[in-house]
Amino acid sequence: MKKDTAKLLEELQNYEEFRDFYDENRDYLISGKLSDMLQQLIEKKGLRKSEVVRSCELSEVYAYQIFSGLRVPERKKLLCLALAMQLNIEETQQLLRCSGYSPLYVKLPFDSVVLYAVCNHLTVIQTNAMLFEYGLETLG
Repeated sequence: MKKDTAKLLEELQNYEEFRDFYDENRDYLISGKLSDMLQQLIEKKGLRKSEVVRSCELSEVYAYQIFSGLRVPERKKLLCLALAMQLNIEETQQLLRCSGYSPLYVKLPFDSVVLYAVCNHLTVIQTNAMLFEYGLETLG
């Protein structure tokens, strides 16, 4: 059974020793590398890396370095990959958290545009056009 973030936080507050919390909840904590998660998502979605690389609007070399674990992308570049892979909101948020970035927050204008793009399966180019239209920074 999975524990959500709220449940984990509640449990954490009730432990006197962090070690006990960690030992009991290790399986619920995010672990692993970004490259592993990207590979799992590609397999789950039945995609090919070459397709994602073409669609993400990043340099081919840079994108393959992210997939191989040689580079950790900034948040915007990771969002380009999420859009190219047509991830849903939950998958996108998980990808961001796995990388140590804050999840998308609907009250922030930039994040709300990206959330809309994720929900509506927009491309990186379409998303950048929307961001530009509203005077926001583009994904790059």
